[in-house]
Amino acid sequence: MRYPLLLASTALLISAPVLAEEGMWLPGQTPALGDKLKAAGLELSPADLGNLKAAPLNAIVSLGGCSASFVSPEGLVATNHHCVYGSIQYNSKPGQDYLTDGFLAKTQGDELPAAPGSRIYVIEDLRDVTAAMNKGVTTKLSGLDRYNRLEANRKALIAECEKQANRRCDVRPYFGGQTYFLQQQLEIKDVRLVYAPAGGIGNFGGETDNWQWPRHTGDFGFYRAYVAPDGSSVPYAKENVPYKPKSWLKIADKPLREGDFVMVAGFPGVTQRHWTAAEVRHNFEQVYAIDQQLRADYSAAIEKAVKGNKDAEIKYASILKGSDNYKKKLLGEIAGADAIDLMGRKDRADAEFRAWVAADPARTKMYGQALTDLDALVAESNQARVDNLRLATVNRAQLLSAAQLLYRWAKEREKPDAQREPGYQDRDRLALRERLTQVERRFDAGVDRVLFEQALGEYAKVAADKRNAPLEAKIAELGMDRLYADTRLGITADRLGWMDKPAAEFEASADPFIQLAVAAYPGQKADEEKAKERAGRLQAARSAVMAGQIAFAREQGRTLYPDANGSLRFTYGKVTGKQRDGLVWTPFTTAEGLVAKQTGRGEFDAPRAAIDKLKARDFGRYADEKLGTLPVDFLSTVDITNGNSGSATLNARGEFVGLAFDGTLDGVVSDWSYDAAINRTIHVDSRFMLWTMDKVDGAQRLLTEMGVGQ
Repeated sequence: MRYPLLLASTALLISAPVLAEEGMWLPGQTPALGDKLKAAGLELSPADLGNLKAAPLNAIVSLGGCSASFVSPEGLVATNHHCVYGSIQYNSKPGQDYLTDGFLAKTQGDELPAAPGSRIYVIEDLRDVTAAMNKGVTTKLSGLDRYNRLEANRKALIAECEKQANRRCDVRPYFGGQTYFLQQQLEIKDVRLVYAPAGGIGNFGGETDNWQWPRHTGDFGFYRAYVAPDGSSVPYAKENVPYKPKSWLKIADKPLREGDFVMVAGFPGVTQRHWTAAEVRHNFEQVYAIDQQLRADYSAAIEKAVKGNKDAEIKYASILKGSDNYKKKLLGEIAGADAIDLMGRKDRADAEFRAWVAADPARTKMYGQALTDLDALVAESNQARVDNLRLATVNRAQLLSAAQLLYRWAKEREKPDAQREPGYQDRDRLALRERLTQVERRFDAGVDRVLFEQALGEYAKVAADKRNAPLEAKIAELGMDRLYADTRLGITADRLGWMDKPAAEFEASADPFIQLAVAAYPGQKADEEKAKERAGRLQAARSAVMAGQIAFAREQGRTLYPDANGSLRFTYGKVTGKQRDGLVWTPFTTAEGLVAKQTGRGEFDAPRAAIDKLKARDFGRYADEKLGTLPVDFLSTVDITNGNSGSATLNARGEFVGLAFDGTLDGVVSDWSYDAAINRTIHVDSRFMLWTMDKVDGAQRLLTEMGVGQ
């Protein structure tokens, strides 16, 4: 069965020349891209590639922030090491340090529950719901009324979809709300950690090598999906059994070579390639510089606060890794924008589009006012983005964040379910409880206080009329000592015990963090209403402008794909390195390079067993005959972004050849504009994965399950 997405009404499927490597494509676009895919080297039928009822796409899953794929009939899921890192951290403690030593379940019975809130989402459908979303939406509505009407329509569509048991559905906008699609997924709630190599392999090179090439990181790990004996999706229970996926990926048995066709399928998060020049300029001239500094200060504060405290180091390892990763990416985007003259590109493209609109009275009538409105709204929104960066830092205080979540849950429960805010409906109760449970292994009162005090310093830099005065007054009244001495929210049972209490009990509570949440609530609600009103006006203007951009692209013979928004996409390219003056990047890194980097200390400390076997050239059947050694990682031209981490990399036959896990620092600006000369994706080679499993960690049980060597 085919799934035609965003058909002629959005002009997505126009036939056009486009760089083969560029584009995060929707499954339904495969027929229109057929000739290009075949010319690039795809051996599957393009129409079959877009079929969500068959492999490879129905073997692709989301982890709700990372991508992954089924690789066995027993629900085994392959993804990145950094995507299972939170579960490794959650199950670690002093004397049981899986972050350093790795983890391998000897049997299915030894597989560990993943961190609370872990999910595996199995894609089932993507369907156009634009007409239903626009029901009752007119140009006469105010911004707030427009927002509320769209949100009501969205909730109704989701509620209808979720009448099917165990389904998680969402409606996402494309082209600024020009089109909407509903994504339906099977939600698997029992996720277990199966295997992760030692940190010296899964995170070899650490922050030094992060976003760099050459890379020698074995960034892979495995989960397993479990369901009840009757096949229903339920939370963890000992009697649960492995989920039987409809399809799983075959591990390739033919070697990957330079120049080979590869594709990546996953759930890329967010790109901003269709933002206006004014938005992009503000982002790079103001927002990113502040954001990067805030993250750098945050990381430094964590490192200082946990130093010498092994338990705290483990508790904050996942939080610190995420902060370090993103702060470095921001630096790369800032440098990359200069390198490719991003603002020049955006200004020229913007000028060309505006000239096209102005050249025809009919186009001016159709799109001119929307452009004027969007320009004004962008200017209005830009300062709010800067302020919000600093205002949001207080949410790093985990007990304050928990108290606010709990009180908001109580307030929303006073309304009928359909009228509650997204994230606080009955469908969200389990996820909220799991989020609150996570705190127990990611919280230290002393560290939290340090981070809260640092955040309040940043908060105070925002103009007084933009801050929450009652929150600040209550903090001053209570004082930091009392906040942390008198609260019981740091105790998991007490924290969870607040979940179903009425708002009145919160308002009468003596717990200091609960008092903060109650004091902050009215101001937060007022700010939300302002943001909704602006969002409604933005949707009206941006969707109309994007309709013009689609028409402009059609007239030029170009294919316009939507920005990434967390929905299923595929991208394709080839295995290739890169050259520029004085620099040559080969497409593969090898065992010899890993050994050369090994210091036995810090970030370059692979397990002794791995180094000994690599030095002895004990590569077994995983060596590449042409390379004459064991490949570790490889480069390709596929187009990815955050959220693609853990995405299966497939060869021309749709077989598993590795996992996408990173980009290169000079190419991360591709979130804003793709440049074929610099854009490269880094993948861990499946042969290095299999070698590590076989020769280093003795994971023969999993290799057999995956059909390796059979």
